[in-house]
Amino acid sequence: MKFSRFLVLSVAVAAFSMVSAAPMDAFAKTTHKTSKTTSSSKKHHKKKKTASVVKHGEAVYSALVVNAETGQVLYEKNASSIRYPASLTKMMTLYLAFDAIKHNKLGLHDKLDVSQKAHQQPQTNISLEVGDRLPVETAIESVVVRSANDSAMVLAEAVGGTEWNFAMMMNKKARELGMKDTVFRNPSGLPDNQQHTSAYDMARLAIALRRDFPEYYHYFKMNSFVWNGITYPGHNHVMAKYPGVDGVKTGYIRASGYNLVTPSNKDGHRLVAVVMGGSTITSRDDQMMALLDRSFASLEHATKNVASNENDTNPSTPTVEARNIYPTAAFASAVH
Repeated sequence: MKFSRFLVLSVAVAAFSMVSAAPMDAFAKTTHKTSKTTSSSKKHHKKKKTASVVKHGEAVYSALVVNAETGQVLYEKNASSIRYPASLTKMMTLYLAFDAIKHNKLGLHDKLDVSQKAHQQPQTNISLEVGDRLPVETAIESVVVRSANDSAMVLAEAVGGTEWNFAMMMNKKARELGMKDTVFRNPSGLPDNQQHTSAYDMARLAIALRRDFPEYYHYFKMNSFVWNGITYPGHNHVMAKYPGVDGVKTGYIRASGYNLVTPSNKDGHRLVAVVMGGSTITSRDDQMMALLDRSFASLEHATKNVASNENDTNPSTPTVEARNIYPTAAFASAVH
């Protein structure tokens, strides 16, 4: 009798534990790794560094600056942290659209039907209606300048047939480009717990866009476009304030903070900088411009040191600043 009561009690406790266990957030599942620790190992437990993981609803600042020609890292802070991309996602949507145009699957002057799903996309959009026929070129312009979610869906359905199939195409291309930290779930970057990336991967994508589609790269420099008689201005303020910036993409959802990917060219040096998790638009933009200033100054300093050593019959060891400019060459192998 006592054994029966013990058995019933054990089953009840086990059932309660199963019911009360909280499910792990879907986003955390893609990045979280568990470890088992035995009682003997606990005696010799040492603190270990773990990869930073952004939990649902948490925006942690990340930044990265790379030399776009060599892939060498000039600066990084939390650059491998798993992040929500927000509208930076549209960089991949545009990559696949450009690829379709390049392979004659779409034409810049083709007109694309607007579906109910595209019409239902929330702001930011250009108020497309079911039955509208959107030129491919206008769709590209509106995604670049306005970050229009409805236009992104129109392009996705035109290239992939369905949103889901297009997302699979996005992920396949991401793997091909070496974007190991990225999973896409939609063409716009609207909130999805399973959609994530890192600053490193966004830099890889920005470099690939210019490298693979130089003939279409000029769209990223646009600061306005016209649709249905309405002129839509852009909101990439760094492009307007900082000489040499080539535009590319802004992004924001509440869980990501304010994101920005910025290619820039100055004095023969071409950089790609990424800021993710900015607290405001202004602070994000200020951080971006400060990163570019410091990186270009470091490159100029290094160039002068090299020139000085070449003219010296007994060249000295490079300065600490020059040695520290390129902390790792690992990124280069992923972009060439």
